[in-house]
Amino acid sequence: MNKELTEILDKKLKAFRKGNLIKGEVVRIDQEGVILDAGYKSEGLIPNSEIKGPTKFKVGDEVDVVIESLEPNDNGLLLFSKEKADLLLNWNRIEKTYETDSSIEGKVVQMVRGGFKVDIGVLAFLPGSQADIKPLTEPQGFLGEKYQFKILKIDPFKKNVVLSRRNLLEEEEKKKHLSTLLKLKEGEWVKAKVKDIVDYGAFIEKDGATGFLGINEMSWGKISHPSQLLRVGQEIEILVLKVDREKGEISFGLKQKTPDPWEKIEEKYPVGSKARGKVVNITEYGAFIKLEEGLEGLLHISELSWIGHIKHSSEIVAMGDELELIVIGLEQEARKISFSLKRLEPNPWEKIKEKYPPGTKFKGKVVSLTAYGAFIEIEKGINGLLHISNISPEKIEHPSDVLKKGDKIDVVMLSVDPERRKVALGMKQLNEKM
Repeated sequence: MNKELTEILDKKLKAFRKGNLIKGEVVRIDQEGVILDAGYKSEGLIPNSEIKGPTKFKVGDEVDVVIESLEPNDNGLLLFSKEKADLLLNWNRIEKTYETDSSIEGKVVQMVRGGFKVDIGVLAFLPGSQADIKPLTEPQGFLGEKYQFKILKIDPFKKNVVLSRRNLLEEEEKKKHLSTLLKLKEGEWVKAKVKDIVDYGAFIEKDGATGFLGINEMSWGKISHPSQLLRVGQEIEILVLKVDREKGEISFGLKQKTPDPWEKIEEKYPVGSKARGKVVNITEYGAFIKLEEGLEGLLHISELSWIGHIKHSSEIVAMGDELELIVIGLEQEARKISFSLKRLEPNPWEKIKEKYPPGTKFKGKVVSLTAYGAFIEIEKGINGLLHISNISPEKIEHPSDVLKKGDKIDVVMLSVDPERRKVALGMKQLNEKM
């Protein structure tokens, strides 16, 4: 016997130890089970107890088995285990898959607390949080399905395996995202789908890549929530605003489908022109007026009326009112436009100055009293101040010592300031030479 043959035989003999994995060839199938020739002095048996249902083996097949016993049975056969061989081979495959960070196929066979049992050759655990990218709404639909999985961790001693399908899906999404990212061009219009809606915008999916459409890029006008314009699953045509390949980010725009209403505003609404708009919001300091979609301006409380002391804009205008106004201010870059309602009418204070020059005597009505004087109505909505020092030649402690609300009294015009809308009146001066 030559040296090479001796080494082969020695190697074979060393392989023939209890618990070792070997290969054997099917030589016959009888009532005991499947008989294998493994190149040893005795043939081996895979018992029927390991063969569930009709045998799938045929003479000549090469089969992996684990040596259970080197002591021949009554028929002179060694005992082999196909089940243990399969388990060992599967575990070797699982370890290799884990080491190479590749994927493995498995079938979801059972729902358990916190997730699922998956058959990958051994029973592995799939946490519910790792089953999909989104939370599962119908976990029953996973049962019986085959998927590819990533192995999160293994325990070789306890033979435990934890799987993730989510990681694999995220990797696939990332690849699709990067691929689409390279194809998209800024300034082009593309068809895409609304993936998700949040308070501040919407996530848009285009060929596996996800970008963001901010709420300010949805409409030239103001909207309170993206759901006013979009719904999940909706297909839309959208503008690629920016592609940041380093950060992997895509920004989209939707409002650009219509012209920017501020572009030609100086031509359409020049300062001094009349405009018609609708009251869309009311605050203490004024009302916001909508001229057209995306074009709003402020009607300040000071521009509501020439007369009276207005404490709140709602005293003059109401939500939904259609108003004719005068444009009094325009800042195109800052996107600001301001209006006036009162300037549609002549300034009554100018008429007061002409009608009541200093020294004019007339009757007025006491409308209110304060510690420093009394306010006298000159004409409807226009009041003048009768200071306490101008009520009587004699010193008084309070205007109520001489006057009461509702009194009609004789007064004299002392001064008129139309710009500041202030009038000074006198009472004690009636008997003095003006």
